[in-house]
Amino acid sequence: MEKISKPSSGYLFILLDLASIAAAVYALVNGLPLLGAIAVFVTILIIPGFFIVEPNKAMVLLLFGEYKGSVKANGFYWVNPFMTKKKISLRVRNFENKPVKVNDKIGNPVLIGTIVVWQVEDTFKATFDVDDYENFVHLQSDAAIRKMAGLYPYDNFEDEEAEITLRSGVEDVNHSLEQEISERLHHAGIKVIEARISHLAYSSEIASAMLQRQQATAIVAARQKIVEGAVGMVEMALEDLKMKDIIEFDDEKKAVMVSNLMVVLCSDKSASPVLNVGTLNQ
Repeated sequence: MEKISKPSSGYLFILLDLASIAAAVYALVNGLPLLGAIAVFVTILIIPGFFIVEPNKAMVLLLFGEYKGSVKANGFYWVNPFMTKKKISLRVRNFENKPVKVNDKIGNPVLIGTIVVWQVEDTFKATFDVDDYENFVHLQSDAAIRKMAGLYPYDNFEDEEAEITLRSGVEDVNHSLEQEISERLHHAGIKVIEARISHLAYSSEIASAMLQRQQATAIVAARQKIVEGAVGMVEMALEDLKMKDIIEFDDEKKAVMVSNLMVVLCSDKSASPVLNVGTLNQ
């Protein structure tokens, strides 16, 4: 568990170190070798205990393998010179995962790239619970992406009941990804600030087929709207002709007129009119 340490101010020990140097010089000048040796030893002993903590940095302290705490406050300090010191950055960091091939809920191969923003929150866990916390972040983020992708289909073409998809449910998917990565990195003392998808596409081997399917779906949807509109227009035309008593149709003539109107309205090309110079029965 992380423990915040409050070491001694380094400035006081600088004065002590200077005093030891002065004593060593005095001893050498006045022929006092024992005092000079002691002063030199004290000077050499004090120097390794100095260290500086920069903004958004921390220093982890160990004494003969025992964790003594972490220093997060900025400043110039001195500790037991036999302590081992390890510096850790507390700055916010981010990395972009290159698109990786994963399978969605239906099993379609898709390419997903992500951006993860994180920082070290617990220096003890980051130092001692994992071997390399930076590599741990990358590997666990990749694993979280694969798990998250398997929870949602890419779109709802094959799963019409899906309310959330990778393509349309951006906010929900990003929230799920962030939560999954946070749970995995908590053991390493890492705080996930943000995680979001930066790239999403079908894998190359099925991209062409999926594009054709999307185009076909769009064409069918457009044709459906055209037919619905054409039926309404034909119905309106027949009703107007009947109400205004312009002409009366029997079932056969009505069928012919409906057929002609549907061909004209639903055709994807301009109709070529044919003029009837005879009677209606010809």
